[in-house]
Amino acid sequence: MTCRATPLYPASAKEMEALGQRLRDARLRRRFSMETVCARANLSRPTLYKIENGDPSVAVGFYIQVLRVLGLLADLSLIAKEDALGRRLQDESLPQRRRAPRKKTPAGASDGEA
Repeated sequence: MTCRATPLYPASAKEMEALGQRLRDARLRRRFSMETVCARANLSRPTLYKIENGDPSVAVGFYIQVLRVLGLLADLSLIAKEDALGRRLQDESLPQRRRAPRKKTPAGASDGEA
């Protein structure tokens, strides 16, 4: 069975490439060689090369392993943390409280008369 690559929109492909570049920059700032990251993340050198190039065919689990090795795993919890659009959509679908209509007073009576 052959594995087909899932086509990405151009904007998504650019985001993947940018993520790969940020991971490469983080590795270089820590002065980790590719071999060091591969050994600690338990992945092959070609896989790390694909990750650093933003290849979408690499499983997200490998990206997480690289983030862990680089000490950036906490950044993963920031993804979709603030979902403003989702919250607005959720709030729109919440039922609105309805009040009972005010009772009408007789035309001749006023408040305060006994």
